[in-house]
Amino acid sequence: MRRLRNRLAGALLSVLALTLTATGCGGSSDASSGAGAGPGDAATAEPVANRVEPLAKRPEPELPVTVRSADGAQVEVERAERIVPLSGSLSEIVFTLGLGDRVVARDVTATFEQAAKLPVVTRGHDVSAESVLSLKPDLVIAETTTGPEEAVDQIRAAGVPVLFVEAAGGLDDVGPRIQAVADALGVPAAGKELTRRSEQRIEAVREDVPHGERPRVAFLYLRGSASVYLIGGKGSGAGSLIEAAGAVDAGAASGLEKDFTAITSEALVKAAPDAILVMSKGLESVGGVDGLVKIPGVAQTPAGLDRRIVSIEDGVLLNYGPRTDQVLESVVAQLYGEDGAR
Repeated sequence: MRRLRNRLAGALLSVLALTLTATGCGGSSDASSGAGAGPGDAATAEPVANRVEPLAKRPEPELPVTVRSADGAQVEVERAERIVPLSGSLSEIVFTLGLGDRVVARDVTATFEQAAKLPVVTRGHDVSAESVLSLKPDLVIAETTTGPEEAVDQIRAAGVPVLFVEAAGGLDDVGPRIQAVADALGVPAAGKELTRRSEQRIEAVREDVPHGERPRVAFLYLRGSASVYLIGGKGSGAGSLIEAAGAVDAGAASGLEKDFTAITSEALVKAAPDAILVMSKGLESVGGVDGLVKIPGVAQTPAGLDRRIVSIEDGVLLNYGPRTDQVLESVVAQLYGEDGAR
C-alpha cells in the first residue's frame, strides 16, 4: 500500500510542515540561527533565492491529454485552468513552467514568494479533501508520499483528476519530475526546456566543485520542539546532493541502511562527519550551532569540533527541482568556503 511504503517520509514531512506553520512558513532562514558557527555556516552563505524563475516564454497548454500516474492509474486531463499542486516542489515546477497564474492553492511547504498568498489546503501535511474541493480544481498533482489515502480517494471520487508524481530521491529525479508535470499540463516542450535548463545549471555548479580529498558530510534531521533527532542513511534523500558537492554521505558510508536512524553518540562517532548538513529551521529549533553541539555525540565529531555546519532552507533542500542548482551552489559554498579550502 502507498501509505505503508511511504510512512516514514510522510511522518518527516508532517513534522517539517508543522515547524513551517509555527514559524510563519518562511522560505528563508534568519542568519541569527547560525550564530556562533564556523566558516561553513549558513550565516556566511547566500541563501537560496525565495522566488522561482519562470521560463522566458509562457507556454500554452494543449489539452486534453492522457498521462500515466505514478500509482499506475491513467489520468485524463481535459482542463488545467485551476491547478492544485500538493507539495512545495510540485508548486515550484508549475510556477517555473510559467503556469503559476493557474495555481489556486498550495501545500504548507510551498514557501517561495510567488505562492505565498495562496490558500493552504493541508493540515500539518495531510491533505484536506474538503479544502481542495471547495476551490473547484481541474487537476490535483500529488507526490507518492501525499496522504491520507482517504482524502485522495475522496478527491478522485468527486471527479477531479489526481496525478501522482514519484517522490524525489535525488538529482536524477529532477528531469523526470519536471517532465511528468509538464506532460500532464499539456506543455511537454516547456518541460524539455526547463529540464535542459535545470540540468545545465546543476552541471555548471558541479564543474566548479573543488577537487581533492572528499569531506564526510552527515545529514541530520532535527526538530527540537518535537524531540526528533535523526541521522540520514541510505535513502535519506540527501545522498546525491552530498555526492554532487564532492563529498561522502557519512551516514550511508558508516553502514546506516535505514533512511533515518535516531542519533546516538555511537552512530555519530562511527559516521565521523567533517561537516553536518541541516535544514535551517531544524538548526534554529535546537538553538543554532551552540545548541547543535550539545546534542550527545556531535561535539566529539570533527564537524562538531570545527563547528562546520551547512544549513539550507527547509522548503528547498530536498525538493530536487528547478532551484536545485542554487541549493547545490549554497552547499558547496558553505562546505568549502569562498577560497575553496577543505
